[in-house]
Amino acid sequence: MIETERLTLTTPTLADVPALYAFLGDPAAMAHTHADTSLAACRRRIAVHERRRRRDGYAPWTVRRRDTGEIIGWGGLYDDPFDPGWGVELAYFFHPSSWGAGYGSELARATMRHADEMLGLPKVAAFAKRDNAASRRVLEKVGFRVVRYVPEMERDYYERPLGAN
Repeated sequence: MIETERLTLTTPTLADVPALYAFLGDPAAMAHTHADTSLAACRRRIAVHERRRRRDGYAPWTVRRRDTGEIIGWGGLYDDPFDPGWGVELAYFFHPSSWGAGYGSELARATMRHADEMLGLPKVAAFAKRDNAASRRVLEKVGFRVVRYVPEMERDYYERPLGAN
């Protein structure tokens, strides 16, 4: 478990899946990425990432508000088992009710501290669509820089070297 000023980051459990599916399965909330098509698909996604946590030592966390315990997001580091080959990535997904409150930046800062201090990762990658200004700002705040545009994904590919800010 990792705590920040306003967030608690924990390993996801099966009990978390319905709350996570509330936004991970919402096409509007996930307009810039993949939306799960069913509760079972969301459960599978979480389970696959948790198997990778045991292998890699990292995977996305369930993101909760510290003051209420409410699940508001899912994110962190992962080596995407569904689209391999990009290396360790930072990703974050939040319930629309929490957008604009700075939680993405808070999660990204905590994640990159973990990547630098605990894991010593030489670099971390990320992706953002060009029209997703909020996500682009989060990445830039924690030291990511655009490397290139990936046309087949319709996203910019970002990298952040160890300790960059």
